[in-house]
Amino acid sequence: MGWIILLLLVLLCAGALIILGKLSRQTFEITAAALLLGVAGYAWQGHPGMAGVSVEPTEKPISFDGDSIEARNEMGERFGTARDWLVFSDSLNRAGKHGAAANYLRNGVKEHPEDPDLWVGLGNALVVHADGVITPAAQFAFQKAADLSPEHPGPPFFLGLAYAQSGKIDQARAIWKELLERSSEDAPWRADLESRLAAMERAQPSLPMVPDQPEAE
Repeated sequence: MGWIILLLLVLLCAGALIILGKLSRQTFEITAAALLLGVAGYAWQGHPGMAGVSVEPTEKPISFDGDSIEARNEMGERFGTARDWLVFSDSLNRAGKHGAAANYLRNGVKEHPEDPDLWVGLGNALVVHADGVITPAAQFAFQKAADLSPEHPGPPFFLGLAYAQSGKIDQARAIWKELLERSSEDAPWRADLESRLAAMERAQPSLPMVPDQPEAE
């Protein structure tokens, strides 16, 4: 197919030069030689039979955890300033535009630096942008939210989730257990948190405490 296209292009170029160019014989011969040289170069280095290679987009859509949005809603962000910012950021993440989602929420915390829900959302967006890895910037965002609202369940929950996604199971388990201990029995996020801790325990049981051995006399 590549050869057919090349020959058609050569014939079209030659025809255009003859009909429209009104070239002298000497100029036409030089032009024809250049075209033939190009064909020879393609025959030498080109690979017309090779299958095409698709190019991956810079930001490809990855699985975006919709359950995390539901959990975030249960932890405070249903109405108020943060809602519109977070809804639009979620739509960007669903489209695979993770960098744009994080940058959008950076603008959000600049305009509303005292909103802990926006800081939690920024931490989540930074983790998604880093393919589930918790970065220093994400840690800072979660800590900022915790400083603004110490009783807010969102910062420890999503910080623990980020640690779990990064493979740091012990840190995630410790943070979630502390959150569970201070959560009321009727907290809307308690059942989900207990379920996640139970699944984590089944997948990687915590090591039992080893009692201290008495020193030999």
